[in-house]
Amino acid sequence: MRILVLGGAGAMASGTVRDLISPLQDQITQVVVADRLLGPAQALVQTLGDPRLSAVEVDVADSLALAALLADCDLCINAVPTFAGQQMVIFDACRQAGKPYVDYGGMGVLTVEQKKHHAAWARAGVTAVLGLGADPGISNMVCRAVADRLDEIDRINLFWVAKNFGAPSPVLVPPYSLATLLAEYANPSQQFLDGRLQQVGPRSGHETLILPEPWGRTEFMYTQHSEPLTVPFSEGIHDKGIREFTWKLHLPEHEHKAWLALCSAGFDDYDEPIDVKGQTVKPLDLLDALIRRNIERRGDQIPASEIHELHLAVGEGKIAGQTSRINCAVIGKPNPAYDGYNDPATSIGLAIGVQLMLRGGIRPGVWAPEECFETAPFFAELRRRHFAVLDDLPLGGAHAPRIGQGTGQIVQEIPA
Repeated sequence: MRILVLGGAGAMASGTVRDLISPLQDQITQVVVADRLLGPAQALVQTLGDPRLSAVEVDVADSLALAALLADCDLCINAVPTFAGQQMVIFDACRQAGKPYVDYGGMGVLTVEQKKHHAAWARAGVTAVLGLGADPGISNMVCRAVADRLDEIDRINLFWVAKNFGAPSPVLVPPYSLATLLAEYANPSQQFLDGRLQQVGPRSGHETLILPEPWGRTEFMYTQHSEPLTVPFSEGIHDKGIREFTWKLHLPEHEHKAWLALCSAGFDDYDEPIDVKGQTVKPLDLLDALIRRNIERRGDQIPASEIHELHLAVGEGKIAGQTSRINCAVIGKPNPAYDGYNDPATSIGLAIGVQLMLRGGIRPGVWAPEECFETAPFFAELRRRHFAVLDDLPLGGAHAPRIGQGTGQIVQEIPA
C-alpha cells in the first residue's frame, strides 16, 4: 500500500509518518511525504532513514499536480492545516480520484460541510474518515464505547485534559496549530443541549472535576470542536434518545493563562486584518511569525515537557431499565517510544485509523470515527502504543461515575 501524506512535514503529520513505518504497521510499502516546501519533507525522510519513504514538493492548490500524486497512491492523508483554506479542495480531489481520504479534523464547520457530501462519496464507492486524530479521533471512540454500553442515552459529556508536569517553559510553545488554538479560545462553540445544537459563548461552561492523580482538581470550559457536531447524530447514539452532548477542554495552566492574556490583548479577533504602519496584516499571522521566531532564537531554553493527558467520556442513561452512569477513558503519558513526536496522541490516532481502513470493511461514504470503527480493535492498537484504556463498571443511583480497569483498581471519583 502506498500512502500519500499531504502536509507531511508538519508537526502532527511527521509523527503519523513515524508510526506508518513502524513495526506496528504491516500493510504499508511506501509513504510519500508531500509538502509545499521540499526541504522540510526531505529533512524528515533523511532523519527517519527508511527506504519506504520519499519526499516531494507540491502546491495542493495546483489541481494537476495534486491529481498526479493522487493517481499514484492507495490512500491520502490530508495533514494540510485546516486554516490554510484547502480542506475542501483536497477532499473533493480525493473523491474525484477515487482515493480513500482521512484528515485530522475541520474545526467542526468544515466537518459538517464535508458530511454533506456523504451520498456523493457513497455513489463513488470511496471512503472518507474525518477528524481522525486525538480530539477529534480518540475522543470519538471513547464516546462510542460509552454509547455501546447504554441501552438508552440521556447524555454524554466529553472532556480532554493535558497537564504538563515538567518545568514551566519561558518560551510560549503552542501545543498544536496556533490557528486552531486561537479559534478554540476565541470563537463561540456549538454544544448539543436539550436535544439540539445550541451556540454558547467562548470559554464558557466552566466545570470542575476531581480526577485521578496526577490531574487532581481540574477546571474545564467549552471550546469549538467537531465532536458535538457528529457524535450525537451518529447511528447507535442518536437513536438511543440522547439529549445532551458536550465537549470541554483543559490545557496546561501556564499556557492557558498565556492564551487568555492574548485574547484579552485583542488576538481573539485573530483573523481580522489590522493596519501596522501602512501594512495590512492579520493578527494570527503576526503572532505566528513572532512565536516561531522566538522558538528558533530561544529553543535551547525550552525544557522537556512531561504531558499527561486524559480523554474522558462520561455517559448517563439506562441499562436494562436501570439508571446508570459509566465512563471510558484513554490516558497518555510520557514514554521513550514517543521521542520525535510533537503530539503522540494526535499522530498515532490517525495512524491507527489508517491501519484499520487498510484492513477493509468500512462502507463507502463520509464518516466520523465513531461511525465506522469498532472500539475493540482501535483500543487494542492504542494499548500496543503505550496508551491506557480504562473502563468502569456501570454505577447507578446517586453514585458518581468512577474510572477503573475492571480489576478492582478504582481511582478517585468524578462527580456527576
